[in-house]
Amino acid sequence: MTESEKAEGRCGWCGTTDALYVAYHDTEWGVPEYDARTLWEKLVLDGMQAGLAWITILRKRDGIRAAFEGFDPDKIAAYTDADVERLLGDARIIRSRAKIIATIESARLFIQMRDSGEDFSAWIWSFVDGTPIQNQWGDYREAPTQTEQSQALSKALKKRGFKFVGPVIVYAFMQAVGMVNDHQTSCFRHKETGGV
Repeated sequence: MTESEKAEGRCGWCGTTDALYVAYHDTEWGVPEYDARTLWEKLVLDGMQAGLAWITILRKRDGIRAAFEGFDPDKIAAYTDADVERLLGDARIIRSRAKIIATIESARLFIQMRDSGEDFSAWIWSFVDGTPIQNQWGDYREAPTQTEQSQALSKALKKRGFKFVGPVIVYAFMQAVGMVNDHQTSCFRHKETGGV
């Protein structure tokens, strides 16, 4: 498939002019992710997006990863008030005290689950019975902003103590990690990520 054919069929939300956004759409968004630590990182990043455009997070993602030591939950869980202050001064990240603290707390929650023998990935994927939901949208704008599954996962995450996990954020996360295939049917990625 040529680049022009891809551009014609690509989901409209990513546009065609921002190479970073296009690459994210073409190689990452909607691809089923099963690695527990990677899923946790993506959940944190989606929470950091709250109130911002996703492209802002994409542009800062490498800096966020560096500032949070590669999203190593064991390192982040040990952060102190001094680390919070250090991070608040780091222009590479989203400098929100609430989001920084939520990231630290979520690392602790991730570790609690892991250390109690609970697989974060299996738990997350259980909200779609372990299999991506295959949607058939003719236009990406037909996709909902939340679903029954995102509401249930949001409620369960909040019950465990996670923050910045409302049902809209959680649905964006589910789209990003391939729990749902919301590529529009004309998009070349729709079939590549399991659509028919």
